[in-house]
Amino acid sequence: MFDVFYIGNKPNLFAHECAVESIEQAQQQSRTGYFWMVSYLVDYTGFDFLWKPAPWQSHQRHAWASQHQIDSGTYLVPKTWDKQDTNYHSKVIQRKSNIAVVEIDHLDGAVGNIPNIIKTVRYFDNYQDTLVRIAKSLAGQHEYVWVCSSICNYKDFDFSWHPDPWQDKMLHVFASNEQKFGDTFFMHAPTFAEYAERKTLLEWYDCNFVNVGVPRRSMPIVQHDQDSHVDVVRTRDFAGPLAVFTQSAYMSTNLVTVPLWREQTKTIVPLNPGASSVVVPRTAIPYIKTQLYDYPYIDKTHRMLKDQLQDIVFISNGEPNAEQHYKRLTMIPRDNQLVRVSNINGRAAAYHAAARASTTPWFFAVFAKLEVDIDFDFAWQPDRMQQAKHYIFHAKNPVNGLEYGHQAMIAYNRQLVLNNSGIGLDFTLDSPHEVVPVLSGIARYNTSAWSAWRTAFRECIKLKASLPDVESEYRLSKWLGTDSGDTVGYQDWSRWGAEDAVEYYNQVDGNFAALKKSYEWDWLASYAFVKRSVLPSQ
Repeated sequence: MFDVFYIGNKPNLFAHECAVESIEQAQQQSRTGYFWMVSYLVDYTGFDFLWKPAPWQSHQRHAWASQHQIDSGTYLVPKTWDKQDTNYHSKVIQRKSNIAVVEIDHLDGAVGNIPNIIKTVRYFDNYQDTLVRIAKSLAGQHEYVWVCSSICNYKDFDFSWHPDPWQDKMLHVFASNEQKFGDTFFMHAPTFAEYAERKTLLEWYDCNFVNVGVPRRSMPIVQHDQDSHVDVVRTRDFAGPLAVFTQSAYMSTNLVTVPLWREQTKTIVPLNPGASSVVVPRTAIPYIKTQLYDYPYIDKTHRMLKDQLQDIVFISNGEPNAEQHYKRLTMIPRDNQLVRVSNINGRAAAYHAAARASTTPWFFAVFAKLEVDIDFDFAWQPDRMQQAKHYIFHAKNPVNGLEYGHQAMIAYNRQLVLNNSGIGLDFTLDSPHEVVPVLSGIARYNTSAWSAWRTAFRECIKLKASLPDVESEYRLSKWLGTDSGDTVGYQDWSRWGAEDAVEYYNQVDGNFAALKKSYEWDWLASYAFVKRSVLPSQ
């Protein structure tokens, strides 16, 4: 029988087995021509320790495979071996699966479902600190440790896995689903306890990312009917480190695996362009005040789902080019539902009618004077990671060349429209809003004397009321200007409407009640006739 040596824990295989620090030390101490190197982690039931190599293999080190690696850590070594040649045998000997298992509790209610747990620890903030605490608490008791997480399902996991001997001291990381920065670790506890704290980031430690995946348990799904996730996220207490917030009744939680290694990797992940479904880490909740963007870590690279398309509502009130523009709109390729609202008296009433006609949380309001750009993207989506608001696109003014939100398409939030009775001079600006600098079309308001005058009068009342403001002052000067470039129809009536608006504003000294009269078509028609002898039919 040859001498027997081991490194680490005593295998208790033979009375004469001896502990060494290395193969070199075993070579020095061996009293036989060959010696065995064995491991307490291997099941040697039925193994032939009387085996000898053929004479032509006598100079080689002989290594036996395990069920996972070509090297189980079992060797027959010649005392004179020069480290030049190893013969790897195909015969498999089994590695044991009785290494200590520690479970990290992520407070998801699933702790305790992993077999043979010797210790449970709370997850705090990041994996590096958590793993260091585990390693220091176990380094004197256990050489190797499995570290598992309550958020993962280990039903089919093989705990007999082991690294190659040359990787023994590394931190082995097992993927969670498709995410390489996973939640399952195999560590050499004494080495990790000694060195890991010296690394700024866990991945700067000597890590081996193993190509073996462990499935995560499903995240909680919070379905709601709000137009924004903000208030729902702020007030919802959910189990576990992550949850999906969605407006959809059908939602899979296996679309993305957010790494939990530290706060910076625990990102908010919108799953579609409009973020109607979004993954939110629990650590983000204290940051969020008015929008999910209050949290600094956002990952927009996983937007693989489609959002519900928003309805289009065409709003007309006798405009001469209404039918032409409506027909053009119907010919633009799109999958959105298109409805029409016509002949509603009063600006606020028309908006309310349009909102009631819509079946979606937002709707594209297309006013009859707008010649919609053929390339406008009706798949555009509002951002549910912000508070609900209106979105104002751009339109080009063919008379003065301005390009801004006047007469442009607007993506109205349905509920904000219904909640607004028209308290200010501009219905849209009464509610939270945002400008989207995308051209929606050309504002063809200069089709008659009445239309050009009325449109200019109402817009310039609002511009005058918003002063002092550099942008409004510039726009007002363009409306009042006589040099408008190419000659276009009814440009004089547009300029006169602007002049009359400024004159009226000054006459009433900016009185809000007097300015608010411009909301009503009847008052506008009467005033236009007094000032310019023009009728709505002209």
